[in-house]
Amino acid sequence: MQDTSPPSASRKAVVLLSGGLDSMVSAGIAREQGYELYALTIDYNQRHRREIDAAREIAAELGAKRHVILPLDLRQFGGSALTDDIAVPKEGLEPGIPVTYVPARNLVFLSLTLAWAEAIEASDIFIGVNALDYSGYPDCRPEFIAAFEDIATLATKEGDEGTKFHIRAPLQFLGKADIAREAARLGLDAGMSWSCYDPQPDGRACGSCDSCRLRKAGFEESGLVDPTPYSA
Repeated sequence: MQDTSPPSASRKAVVLLSGGLDSMVSAGIAREQGYELYALTIDYNQRHRREIDAAREIAAELGAKRHVILPLDLRQFGGSALTDDIAVPKEGLEPGIPVTYVPARNLVFLSLTLAWAEAIEASDIFIGVNALDYSGYPDCRPEFIAAFEDIATLATKEGDEGTKFHIRAPLQFLGKADIAREAARLGLDAGMSWSCYDPQPDGRACGSCDSCRLRKAGFEESGLVDPTPYSA
């Protein structure tokens, strides 16, 4: 279940910032709640590297105290259309877990986020996962977030000494339309974020991958304009 406990006294939060719309809005909510932001972007050598630039721009716009872009070459493992020579699906959303799933990605990323949080004595971690428009990824489920919060306490020195880590997933039960509206409410420029799995040579989003389809449908439902340049 999503953690709804009040912000911790330290007022520091480590925000997992991919550069996508969801992570941008999650970070914006953390800032709105008065946290000092420490943004972590994992450069895992994914094919959609355009989002690294987006994360850099978002972190600066939100006034992050520090933004770490951490290299982690998951192409060494492969197993995903984002880290291997596998075509990104363009036929539309289908049942089951798609090939764009990166093995254990959020588990790995949250572990790294937790390590930084413990190092700077921050007990709050923000992640932009949601359980509605999430392409079927198992590591976006509320059960996973709740389980990792328990593990964070068991696996750390700070947890052993009584610190309670909070994994904040403020978008957990929002659809893409609600997330687009949240971006507008927070005064965030959605054009800073990047969602496409397969950016085109001309710099535009493909418009056909699962992530583009979800984003386009969300903005259409919200009644807001999606500033992303699409090729299709």
